[in-house]
Amino acid sequence: MNIEKLKEEQLATAHKVVTTDELGEVRTIGGCDCAYVNNTVIAAVVVCDDKLGVIEKQTAAVENDFPYMPGLLYYREGRAIKEAFSKLKNKPDVLLVDGNGVLHPLRCGLASHIGVELGQPTIGVAKTRLLGEEDEAGNIKVGKDIIGAEFKAKEHAKPIYVSVGHKVSLETAMEVVQKTTKQPHKLPEPLHLAHRLADKARKELEKNAKKG
Repeated sequence: MNIEKLKEEQLATAHKVVTTDELGEVRTIGGCDCAYVNNTVIAAVVVCDDKLGVIEKQTAAVENDFPYMPGLLYYREGRAIKEAFSKLKNKPDVLLVDGNGVLHPLRCGLASHIGVELGQPTIGVAKTRLLGEEDEAGNIKVGKDIIGAEFKAKEHAKPIYVSVGHKVSLETAMEVVQKTTKQPHKLPEPLHLAHRLADKARKELEKNAKKG
């Protein structure tokens, strides 16, 4: 495993990331998340309409022994997500990804890498902040550059960190996250549903493995 080579690949991909809006009206919103059984990565993708009703859901299970390494999540989860996404008959106007976009040391987290690979508008939604300082407005900055924003579903909720994935501005990313988050969940609904679907698929895989 050549980590430096992977980082060079991420830097090259970062140059292809579009941080302005290249999407029309957002009528459908997808969410993707992953779960694990040993070295099997289970990706779940859920597509919702603008009222947050489920249109379609797909899963994929892929063998991958790449270890968890901060900043290199794409190499652990990317293949499974792309496989689940390829099964969709209804591709979403924008895809929420459980991971960072440009809020990343190389400006190319999972959401950005997936977006470039698929040519798909994406938004990064992460539970941890990899870098940067937060200003009074909730923006995450590195130097003078704003590379993400904090979002809280309610006043005392734990924050999530929103960033541009690909073909979406930060302003639009925040609007989509706000519109798709509903109480009592802290995550946008498509991501919450994808998390539940991935967890369900994980339990089924574990159950079948025990039977076998």
